[in-house]
Amino acid sequence: MMSELALSPGLILILGGLLIPFASARQRLGLLLGLPALTLGAVWWLPDGSLLTLPFLDYVLEPVRSTAEGRLFATVFSIMAFAGGLYAHRQASRTELSAAFVYAGSAIGVTFAGDLLTLFVFWEIMALGSTVVVWSAGGVSAYRAGLRYLLVHLLGGVVLMVGIVAQVVETGSLAFQAMQPDSLATQLILIGFLVNAGAPPLSAWIADAYPEASPSGTVFLSAFTTKTAVFTLLVGFPGADVLIPIGLYMVFYGIIYALLENDMRRILAYSIVNQVGFMVVAIGIGTPMALNGAAAHAFAHIIYKALLLMSAGSVLLMTGKRKCTDLGGLFQSMPITAINGIIGALAISAFPFTSGFISKSLETQAAADQGLLWVWMLLVAASAGVFLHAGIKFPWFVFFQKDSGMRPPDPPTNLRNAMWLFSFLCIALGLYPQPLYAILPYPVDYQPYTIEHLVTQLQLLLFAGFAFFVMLKQMRRTLTISLDFDWFYRKFFKEIGKEFTGRTSAARAAQEQRMLGKAQRLIDNLYVHHGPRGVLARSWPLGSMVIWVAALLGFSLLLYYL
Repeated sequence: MMSELALSPGLILILGGLLIPFASARQRLGLLLGLPALTLGAVWWLPDGSLLTLPFLDYVLEPVRSTAEGRLFATVFSIMAFAGGLYAHRQASRTELSAAFVYAGSAIGVTFAGDLLTLFVFWEIMALGSTVVVWSAGGVSAYRAGLRYLLVHLLGGVVLMVGIVAQVVETGSLAFQAMQPDSLATQLILIGFLVNAGAPPLSAWIADAYPEASPSGTVFLSAFTTKTAVFTLLVGFPGADVLIPIGLYMVFYGIIYALLENDMRRILAYSIVNQVGFMVVAIGIGTPMALNGAAAHAFAHIIYKALLLMSAGSVLLMTGKRKCTDLGGLFQSMPITAINGIIGALAISAFPFTSGFISKSLETQAAADQGLLWVWMLLVAASAGVFLHAGIKFPWFVFFQKDSGMRPPDPPTNLRNAMWLFSFLCIALGLYPQPLYAILPYPVDYQPYTIEHLVTQLQLLLFAGFAFFVMLKQMRRTLTISLDFDWFYRKFFKEIGKEFTGRTSAARAAQEQRMLGKAQRLIDNLYVHHGPRGVLARSWPLGSMVIWVAALLGFSLLLYYL
């Protein structure tokens, strides 16, 4: 009976999200809070295993398959939808709220997909929903950023679809299961997943699009696309060695660009790439410890990154400013926003007794256990870099440093409540990680609170903090522009397109002139023969016509006899 009745929990958010534009203010709040809670209940109500199968041509689809990995990601996605809805209430448009819930529901649909075709359908719904979230901010910059965002994800979707088709041709199966990138089909599928993860060379779409969304839109965007990609890599390509260098690139790419950035939301957007890089490295290592680390880090990251962006979004909402050079001293009038931002900053820096401390350490420990010395050293160094750009730089330049003179109040109650909720989860998971460890894909035999680990992490953070303040003059940002790979499709390819358009237009104009010239000569020739004074327009004597008719008849008789 279960296999006949089971539907993906993500459909609750998708269908409910479509009702949001038609609901009254009170009903809308009920939907924003009730739909995620109902979805979370459905996630945990479904038992493990394949719960729904459908015949499709010569194949079998599994639209609903419950696994430990899928349940973990669907759980945090539901929590994120709840807090995001609370944060967005009263400030986001109905269009944005509806698109955000469809976006969240399709992400949960991916986590329950047991076949590649179902995964692809929800994958593309995610791309459309998230694009509408970007566009909902309004304005030219949001429209252009959303268009670029859509083009990148349509490209990734096309690559993924080609890989799925090739996989079906090679294996005769649509099952979504562990693979290795040892064939063209699986390589294309891997590339399609990596595009959504923000892997090189298309990492820049995150920092390009996310900061152009509304304050609440950016919070939603930070949670689903990249972490859904982490889920697909975790299930589809565990232990793929190529992911280790790709992840390390993402780790340091995010740190370098975040340190160079002046826009507070772009700092946090680059930090998303950095944090996903840790997860990608762990998936590449592929041991149970590493995969548990990637899953736990993804869970914790969604919460503390959303908290950081809620804090930044509150600042933007209350001041209208987003550049670090325009901000400072806001802790005096926005203490609640500052406190929550600092808690998020400590969590992302893996400060002891926060969620980052009990999740990231699984990944570095996995690298050490496998004897991957250079990987371990780079991940530890990157942890110091995270503290520099997200743990210190963001709160310092926004809430402290120089006094900007602005005295905006803390944001409305619903925004403060959403921040307090995620601050509580950051600290609760750090103090009591067992509930999170209990739902990880593999049994956990790890104790994060050892003297060695505490001392090592505190030393790392203290020295990183010391380096920040010693190099404070170099850390101060100016009104500069950091060029990234998006320059190619925003500027270079645009200029190439203009040049191509200009040359093809000129060639078309020249061709049209040649054709018009030939047509005019034809008309002139016709006029010479058929015009009023042309040869064929003259009158002919009747006798000459009789002679011509007789000649033609004679000629036809001759042909007949011959």
